[in-house]
Amino acid sequence: MMQEEQYNFVKYFERSFRNNWDLPAVSDYGTNVTLTYGQLAMNIEKLHILFKECGLKKNDKVAVMGKNNSNWVAVFLATITYGAIIVPILQDFKANDAIHIINHSGSKLLFISDINWEGIELDQIPKVLATISLNDWHPITLALNPKKINYEAIAEKFKAKYPNGFHADDIHYDERSNEEIGSINYTSGTTGFSKGVIMPLNGLAGNIRYAFEVKLVYPGCRHVTFLPLAHAYGCAFDFLACLAAGGHTHLIGRTPSPKILLNAFAEIKPTTILSVPLILEKIYKKMIVPQIQKPPVSWVLKVPFLDEVVCSKIREQLVQAFGGEFRQMIIGGAPLNPEVEAFLYRIKFPMSVGYGMTECAPLISFTPYDEGSKLYSCGKPLPGIMEAKILDPNEEGIGELVVRGENTMTGYYKNPQATKDSFTKDGWLRTGDLGLIDEDGFIYIKGRCKTMLLGPSGQNIYPEEIEAKINNMPYVLESLVLQQEDTRLVALICPDYNEVDADGLSREQLEEQMEDARKQVNSELAAYEQISIVKLYPHEFEKTPKKSIKRFLYTNMV
Repeated sequence: MMQEEQYNFVKYFERSFRNNWDLPAVSDYGTNVTLTYGQLAMNIEKLHILFKECGLKKNDKVAVMGKNNSNWVAVFLATITYGAIIVPILQDFKANDAIHIINHSGSKLLFISDINWEGIELDQIPKVLATISLNDWHPITLALNPKKINYEAIAEKFKAKYPNGFHADDIHYDERSNEEIGSINYTSGTTGFSKGVIMPLNGLAGNIRYAFEVKLVYPGCRHVTFLPLAHAYGCAFDFLACLAAGGHTHLIGRTPSPKILLNAFAEIKPTTILSVPLILEKIYKKMIVPQIQKPPVSWVLKVPFLDEVVCSKIREQLVQAFGGEFRQMIIGGAPLNPEVEAFLYRIKFPMSVGYGMTECAPLISFTPYDEGSKLYSCGKPLPGIMEAKILDPNEEGIGELVVRGENTMTGYYKNPQATKDSFTKDGWLRTGDLGLIDEDGFIYIKGRCKTMLLGPSGQNIYPEEIEAKINNMPYVLESLVLQQEDTRLVALICPDYNEVDADGLSREQLEEQMEDARKQVNSELAAYEQISIVKLYPHEFEKTPKKSIKRFLYTNMV
């Protein structure tokens, strides 16, 4: 456990606010909103006053749900520096899933974007004392005196507390031990299946420490933050590590299409880029594939020495597309297409693949590009922070990957059985992934031990939850949700032919019913969980003695 003050999570930000007072901290991309470190610290102090007026106590929970913006950042840091626990909720979650998380976590305050609030009723979250808009800080609902916590009242109390103005020397956060809980991050948004990862501040600090050591962040660095801040990956490095270092993070709150991102990269010229595979793969297919498929180029790429010239030109073109000034790109959150990875490795594109999970805040392994990252690996365990080993390896050295170290969660909130099941008897965290570790210590992921899938931005998708919804639809006997290489989800459905025959449905009518079922189920799911295609399966799926479907028999059917 990191105990030194230099590694203390709260002290990271106390130092950064003081040392970088007049420098830009966060910008809401596409707007004219940019906050300096001093202005961000001022907003945090006003939130502390609001928390006090609401009667918020140490270790109370504060939920935040909305798109990436500077107010989201302020709420997160204000909560932890106050001594409370932050509960980030992905903005893609449906209202019923958000309600479950708010209630399950016992959140006392809710900060939410106006659009996310539309599907929630006050009586559905009875323990919440106040709901505040992330758009403009106005109180949406109150179980308190509205005169005490509206924006004007808080501003007056702030002026009274700091009559001579708010300055860097005024920042004095109560020190919190890194052993204290910092966040509860829910890995799935579906009601009844959610698991809240209890993350001590030590895990959050461990990622910052590592980012400093390998210079992923440094004073004056620039980040384009398009991964959702409620997801551990983007939160750890594009937000927390960047601001702890004195960098400038540009927050993209819109859907990160390649066009929007390329414009942002050209304008901001980031110094480090964090991405999920889907973004890089789309840009690769749009920019690179058309070039290398042309006869002259495809021929030259097969000729030794000549291919180096072409590869160099392609690499430079791709580097410029991402702004031209980044030291390296880090890929995580989901597996990278092997074909894309091999080509980028061949042209010496400055990119490395990392590996992590929400339960590790999230980083487990990574090797910087300039330190010799290996093709198809996801790096070595973070030195001095994380350890990894393979349980019960087979003849090829493949087995379940287990990890332990500074970044590891303490368990799942209010779920002792899931916590017990997630750790070995000697304290190693089960990742649920099959992998191997080579003689140099590099980790290679070979597949999932369990059935969890990863969405295009690294979101956890639990197919059983979706199948449960599908199986409740008319004319459905059972179903399997599988994932294509492009991350789209396909539902294999075995119809209830007795019901179909009883109602005299034709093949065409049955297919219409299945399409209606797909649309109905999608209306209850987050965007990244959507079923793209329904395929009819002619008979029941093969099962184990315990009546579980043998999923591995069907993975190649999509």
